[in-house]
Amino acid sequence: ADIRDGEQASAMVDHVVAIHGRIDVVINNAGGSPPTDTTSASYRFSERIVALNLLAPIFVSQRANHHMQAQATGGAIVNIGSVAAQRPAPTVAAYGAAKAGLANFTMTAAQEWAPKVRVNTVTAGLIRTEAASLHYGNEAAIARIEQTVPAGRLATPDDIADACLFLASSAADYVSGANLVLHGGGDRPAFLD
Repeated sequence: ADIRDGEQASAMVDHVVAIHGRIDVVINNAGGSPPTDTTSASYRFSERIVALNLLAPIFVSQRANHHMQAQATGGAIVNIGSVAAQRPAPTVAAYGAAKAGLANFTMTAAQEWAPKVRVNTVTAGLIRTEAASLHYGNEAAIARIEQTVPAGRLATPDDIADACLFLASSAADYVSGANLVLHGGGDRPAFLD
């Protein structure tokens, strides 16, 4: 489904419920943005980036909440955010703005949909994925970037998955409206070098 389209997003959630009889957890992980100069980004490009990173998770969450509210045990929604929402994001301005909006949506929905549905954000920092070299450069460039992270490495997809598992589990029953930031200690200030 193209979850940037509200009707398709709703139909996808309804399809999951029709197959499984319920929906307990949603991880809104679709997202991203190719780098582009903020000055020359087309209107259409910016619209599509905001739709994917903000509207899509809103649409999926709204429909999931509809079903979760009817379940005795409610449910959990985890939105995948980005550190681009918390600091300047050159070449990904629309993405950073959309992820900042997603963080606010998370807090708002957590209050509105409580106590049945918990809504949280996992804010991801730099992640070493299969495609990391497309964004960060070759292995030497990635090694230089890792030296700027206090933890000494980029996150792995498993680091993000573990945080999502925690927030979806009963161990996080009292956690809602939270933003769990996974950035290995943040960006090392340049003056330390």
